[in-house]
Amino acid sequence: MSEYTSITALDALLADLRVGEARRRQLAMVRGELERALARGGLPVGARRSLRRLLEGEALTPYLRLAESGALRSRQVAGGCPPTSQATNEARSQCLDLLRKAYGLPPLRRGAGGRVPLRPTPDHGTLRALRRRLDEHLGTAMSPGLTRLTAVLALVLDAAPRAGELTSLRLSHLADGNRAVYVERRPQRGAAGTDSAWFPLSPVGRAALERWLAVRRHLVERAHGTSRLWVSLSVNHAGTPPEDGPPVLRPPGMPLEEKGLLLSYRAGRARYDLVALLPPKLEQLRRAVLDQTPPLPLDDAPTAPAG
Repeated sequence: MSEYTSITALDALLADLRVGEARRRQLAMVRGELERALARGGLPVGARRSLRRLLEGEALTPYLRLAESGALRSRQVAGGCPPTSQATNEARSQCLDLLRKAYGLPPLRRGAGGRVPLRPTPDHGTLRALRRRLDEHLGTAMSPGLTRLTAVLALVLDAAPRAGELTSLRLSHLADGNRAVYVERRPQRGAAGTDSAWFPLSPVGRAALERWLAVRRHLVERAHGTSRLWVSLSVNHAGTPPEDGPPVLRPPGMPLEEKGLLLSYRAGRARYDLVALLPPKLEQLRRAVLDQTPPLPLDDAPTAPAG
């Protein structure tokens, strides 16, 4: 528990927010920066005791100035504390708006800097070409890595899940015959996932899942089982290595986390000659699907999976 009453109240507010893994990490960054700003006396004294005072402009204006300068970094970068990037500044501002909204306050008024423009998304012709390429992959022998990536991309084209929504999928989120997938929406801004639903899968999506499930079955057998849909392909270590010994190794077939999924997307984009069809970020592909061919929920949907 923090020595500051306002930070303790902030922790309770954060615990009640329903957000994705990426946004949760950003909120944790903001929480740490606010506590360090209080510790160095950079905010009004009242912000130490009251969460409302902490989230008001009188406290957030000097906080943003300190944070953007790099003075509130949790660790040094290249031996110093350089200013934070424009993208980090934007994420920080979005987190503050989210916290203020959860507390019942309006968005924070900011200067004329504006927001970071969204990265461009593939056009309709590129999405069609990508689907054709995935169909071609399914007609050939594929490595485990290409099999998993093909299934991931097919699901994004059919249902537009976020990375965190993808990694949370379990076998119970697949309908009989892989005809549909249940996506539990986890909006970054913390709104309830009211559009969680079953989404029908295309023939390419069903075939890609069938190929992946065959590979997954052998991997999971070696790792003593998991219900998660996406699993690792090779040995990796479990988090930060201990100080007094070698890292703890995890066998193939362990649940794939969001960071691992995004790393595999970036690596597979280059390895499998997909640079011309895939944008650098998985999120850009998801937004392209939503902008051009937004998925429609299944009409005769099964019951939502338990849990």
